[in-house]
Amino acid sequence: MLTKEEAQRLTEKILSYSKLPECMVSLNNSEDVFIRFANNGITTSGYRIDQSVRISATTDDKRSGSATVSEFSEEALRRSVEQAESLAGISPPNPEDMPALGPQPYPSLDNFDSPTAASRGDALIGHVKAVIDGAKSNKLITAGFVQRSAAVMSVGNKKGLFGYHRITDSGLTATMRNAGGTSSGWATQVSTAIKDLNGEEAARVSIEKCLRGVDKKRLEPGKYTVILEPAAVSDLIGYLGWSFSARQAEQGQSFLSRKGKEGETLLGEKLFPEIITLRSDPFNKQLESLPWGPSLLPNERMSWIEKGVVKNLYYDRFWASQASKKPTPWPSNLILDGQNHSFSDLIKSVERGVLVTRFWYIRTLQPQTLQVTGLTRDGVFLVENGKVTAPVMNFRWNESPVRVLQNTKMLTQPVRTQGAEAGSSLAPALVATDFNFASISDAV
Repeated sequence: MLTKEEAQRLTEKILSYSKLPECMVSLNNSEDVFIRFANNGITTSGYRIDQSVRISATTDDKRSGSATVSEFSEEALRRSVEQAESLAGISPPNPEDMPALGPQPYPSLDNFDSPTAASRGDALIGHVKAVIDGAKSNKLITAGFVQRSAAVMSVGNKKGLFGYHRITDSGLTATMRNAGGTSSGWATQVSTAIKDLNGEEAARVSIEKCLRGVDKKRLEPGKYTVILEPAAVSDLIGYLGWSFSARQAEQGQSFLSRKGKEGETLLGEKLFPEIITLRSDPFNKQLESLPWGPSLLPNERMSWIEKGVVKNLYYDRFWASQASKKPTPWPSNLILDGQNHSFSDLIKSVERGVLVTRFWYIRTLQPQTLQVTGLTRDGVFLVENGKVTAPVMNFRWNESPVRVLQNTKMLTQPVRTQGAEAGSSLAPALVATDFNFASISDAV
């Protein structure tokens, strides 16, 4: 793993090979330990070290080229700089290219856990054993993945910009199936510190869902009140976060565009209930984050929705220059604030509805309304009179994260979680009305 001093020396060496006016160097050095298991046994155990450097060169007339190399020898680095500059020479000018930034006051973020970075496979095996033992004792079949990672990243250019960051993360997923393949249960855990993983708890949750999911009933498609667990909510807010682009909104391409008013947006409008606040916080220790965003400006806290009101839009450097606005950070490290309700409170509040463990295979249907489609998976249950009464078959659903949050009535406190599609976040469980289940799915 590269130290800050090593990364800076390597960056300066690469920049010294460049002949064009602008050159940017992005270094990545990561180390992963992982165990994959299936059919109640370990199938893969791995220890992997990766290193790469991406070199981007730009001419005076905004022609750019880039090259990536994983070998750090002088010959390989020189050749990669030459390749990037050669590609820049034959590329068309990019009218939206922005001048290179000078030195930036990048914040110091505390999401590196030394014990996690130092751990090896022996720190993971106990979690795997707990999950497999739980499966065997309940005559179930399990599969899953547990890992921990540590990485360093740095950026630098000819204008004197340099940033360096270390990060750790860990995760565990476990899926249980019964012998007949008619029921499944799933659990996930994610944390920047491996000490927060708990194989016994993951086994308990996934086993309980699988055992309760036998003899599924058919529930007719339609619009239902839903209780969405945090992993499902995480996917929805991930898709929502990607839709805060000021450019898309001002060009009439998003749910934040003001209909019939070209160039106008819904910034400042109250589109959601007061209980909805969506924000980014790179300083939250529970989330992996970088001190800089895609534009290399310093990352910062940002509210996107505050008590139901749309507070900010994402402006990259180019679009900010066109709109005379200040550039903003990209909507990453998303946190959907919650309420002081327990998960049991959510269930008790529902007279008739559907409890969803997680979503799967989410795809966009209509970008302007942010309508997406996906499947439920690994545990769907009917809720009647405040109690979980029966497992039901999976659904295909067509819904917009915007509508889901607009129809939200109650939330728990957020937890670190990860869905299937949209990355990791801090998300609560929630109750929302009028969720559209479009058809039945035969998937387990």
